[in-house]
Amino acid sequence: MQKPKHHIFICGSFRAAGEAKGICHRKDSAALIQYLQTEVGDRGMDDVLVSSTGCLNQCERGPLLVVYPEAHWYGEVNEDKIDTILDALQEDQPASQLLMN
Repeated sequence: MQKPKHHIFICGSFRAAGEAKGICHRKDSAALIQYLQTEVGDRGMDDVLVSSTGCLNQCERGPLLVVYPEAHWYGEVNEDKIDTILDALQEDQPASQLLMN
């Protein structure tokens, strides 16, 4: 695999001890990862890599999604917001209205 143009992370709430304890996990971020991977594939976004992360320490805003290398942070994501984020990413833009402050 070539180096991806974008790397999307979704918080999996995992802590150093390995247990998922945060809000993102409780709000089913694992299902969002699967949805995101399917959407990226369906859209032919071969230059995008999707990964789960440990806790990103923004539990009050979870589930959390981060796009790198741009460092665009999005909170309280759901499938509709993921669609909006991917639409913007395909245009090489942030989904400005959804960015965390």
